[in-house]
Amino acid sequence: MSLKIAPYIVLNGNCAEAVAFYEKVLGANNLGIQRFGDMPDEGHPVPEEAKDRVLHAALEFDGQMLLFSDTFPGNPFQLGDQLSIAIMTSDLERLKSIFHALSDGGQVHMELQETFWSPLFGMVRDRFGISWQLSGEASEG
Repeated sequence: MSLKIAPYIVLNGNCAEAVAFYEKVLGANNLGIQRFGDMPDEGHPVPEEAKDRVLHAALEFDGQMLLFSDTFPGNPFQLGDQLSIAIMTSDLERLKSIFHALSDGGQVHMELQETFWSPLFGMVRDRFGISWQLSGEASEG
């Protein structure tokens, strides 16, 4: 089971524009854009001003991935904090171990939990101030 790492860029409402720009600049393959309005309701309706913002987008080029999202309206956005590192693997036990190690002395922003896009997802800022997004993937065959 492999471990993949990719930069994750968070923007403040102009993510779709950035994705189109980097797609062209890098000659990348756009793997798709999900918007906040595409999320299942699950008892938490998305405000109208958030529906067109990007929930998740991915570009692939030269065997690399670049991931993107917009902030949710009302969430803080600080220039300089818009980059995190995404770790993706189908080895959920390894993902848990990495998450707990990164959490030691750090700050958990979202506990590991099942989401509609991942069997296990969490976010943490480690003791060095680096932000991480950890995401479980479907098992590899």
